[in-house]
Amino acid sequence: MGPLAGLRVLEMAGIGPGPFCAMLLADMGADVVRIDRADGPPGSPSDVTGRGRRSIALDLKRPASIAAVLRLVEGADALIEGFRPGVMERLGLGPEVCRAKNPRLVYGRMTGWGQSGPLAPSAGHDINYIAISGALDAIGPTEAPVPPLNLVGDYGGGGMLLAMGLMAALLHAQRSGQGQVVDAAMSDGAALLMAPIYGMRAAGRWDAPRGGNLLDGGAPFYGTYRCACGGFLAVGPIEPQFFALFIQRLGLDEADFTARNDRAHWPALRVRLATAIATRGRDEWAKIFAGSDACVAPVLSMAEAPFHPHNVARNSFFERDGVTQPAPAPRFSATPAEAPAPAPLRGEHSHSILREAGFSAAEIAELTEG
Repeated sequence: MGPLAGLRVLEMAGIGPGPFCAMLLADMGADVVRIDRADGPPGSPSDVTGRGRRSIALDLKRPASIAAVLRLVEGADALIEGFRPGVMERLGLGPEVCRAKNPRLVYGRMTGWGQSGPLAPSAGHDINYIAISGALDAIGPTEAPVPPLNLVGDYGGGGMLLAMGLMAALLHAQRSGQGQVVDAAMSDGAALLMAPIYGMRAAGRWDAPRGGNLLDGGAPFYGTYRCACGGFLAVGPIEPQFFALFIQRLGLDEADFTARNDRAHWPALRVRLATAIATRGRDEWAKIFAGSDACVAPVLSMAEAPFHPHNVARNSFFERDGVTQPAPAPRFSATPAEAPAPAPLRGEHSHSILREAGFSAAEIAELTEG
């Protein structure tokens, strides 16, 4: 099931954006085979980004295991790896070797800094990659930038970028018969996600320090407010007609907010709104604004989000083996995705994967011994 049914992907086990990319492909129906280290983590159903694929465990220090991976490459459409530049080459599994075995192969490489550039060989994490893109400096209050979890570099600018790149290269391979290498860098992806903000800056609409612009918490009509219960309300009525409805349901006089687009008045207007919102609890406000165009929503915890009526109606979350997790997205009318299976245990499918690839019983025994 799913629009990618029939697509065969090899995933070199890793952490972060590589597994997230593989999860996206598996969610859409691709047959993703994760090549785990024989001495790697055992695997767990709580590994949400590990869901939906099969696992083969190999000792990549052994020439026979490298040869086995290359045989699997022959029948694959794509390969995903997330090591530092040069690691796969030293293993004997670099793109030139793999594509010599399978010229149609799309070889996806996921790194922080990319395959080239002065920082390419250096270690880093999401916070570092988004720092040089301009993204981190734009997020947070005036006092200091705030890391937006690791969503911008690892997952949005990393895993999703690689998934999009793989799909583009696979379409090209389908048409031309030739695969290629996809060099996905989180630093590039974070910069790409900032494209509209760079556009606003060029147009003179993002020219205040951090915390003083339209979408960074500066505008009183785009931010979060504490409620009487201690919870928070997310407020975003940017357009005038939505703002008018927002003010109406707050019980305030719209005439008091005629200067809402004047930045000089933003601090005072924020105080007015904060005072009003602090008079009721979060859930009470949620009922008042429910179904309206006021662009207001309660800020829910991860424990609460799966039970919001909208999420329930759309089946946005599901539970398997006691693990509550986001459902596959987006939705497809003709090829809907199924709820994916839990993450496999290390090597859980080694024998069946090798049998499918034509390995003999003796070869399977040699590769899986111990």
